[in-house]
Amino acid sequence: MAMIGHQDAEAAFLEGWQGGRLHHAWLLAGPQSMGKGAFAARVARFLVTHGCGGDGQAVALDDPGDSAAGRLVEAGNHPEILHLTRQLKDKSKDLARNITIDQVRAMIRRLHLSLSLGDWRVIIVDAIDDLETDAANALLKTLEEPPAKTLFLLVSHSPGRLLPTIRSRCRTLRFQPVDRDVMTAWLHDLRPMLEISEARAIVTASGGVPGKALALIDSDVATMEKKLLAIVATGDPENRLREALAREVSGTSNRARLELVIDIVPGLLARLARDRPVAEIAPILAQWDRVLRTVRDAIRGSYDGAMVGFEIGNCLAELAPRTR
Repeated sequence: MAMIGHQDAEAAFLEGWQGGRLHHAWLLAGPQSMGKGAFAARVARFLVTHGCGGDGQAVALDDPGDSAAGRLVEAGNHPEILHLTRQLKDKSKDLARNITIDQVRAMIRRLHLSLSLGDWRVIIVDAIDDLETDAANALLKTLEEPPAKTLFLLVSHSPGRLLPTIRSRCRTLRFQPVDRDVMTAWLHDLRPMLEISEARAIVTASGGVPGKALALIDSDVATMEKKLLAIVATGDPENRLREALAREVSGTSNRARLELVIDIVPGLLARLARDRPVAEIAPILAQWDRVLRTVRDAIRGSYDGAMVGFEIGNCLAELAPRTR
């Protein structure tokens, strides 16, 4: 699948590689589902299949390079690509809350060994936000005195929460939400049968985040958006639309539909703010704050889908045009 939103990051990395000035640690920062992990995997594959830079060739991250090394990468068996991520709990299908100090120590022990294949070793931490405190401090020491020919790719969804000393040791590549028109064209290329109105609705709901757009592509965004707009248009005086919305998003089996509603509402409110007079923007912002509080409180509590859905409906009903 074609990547989107990686062009600037790819150009920055290749410039360093071609000039022989490759920084030892890169912080891949941006919203979740922007494809930062996929970018890290592409960089890792490129390094172990191409070796040292500095030859001035015009290349791309997806150039095949050494075929034998490439086959090892595709099989997940290349010895010089190490991943640090949350592991499954013992006897459980759930992931641990953090990347542990033991995982980092095991990685550091590997760094003391000579390279067994190729010119580079690549460490991918996905996500560095998940490191427990001791693990973050151990990683920091390694970043301060990195081994030669070792590249760190640190994926972060919340770079502002990282230790400043870790951020200072890294070159940051920022992955920003993709332009709406670019995203719409990309989705249409992926799904030519997708109506342009549906593609635009998906892009709005995704906030310009490609991974989220892909997750929404089969979610019937346009239909749900029409239901939410009906509440805004009518005010739902008899609560029928709100009650129907609450039923649709209630229970664990409808969690994906509830998340879809939560994704759609910001774009819908933004569109209302653009279309209405300036004097009516403040009430829209007030209802957006109310939606945020509702979702935040629900996540902290029992995450009652019906309650969240009905309360979001209440917020939208408050924005119905008033008779003058």
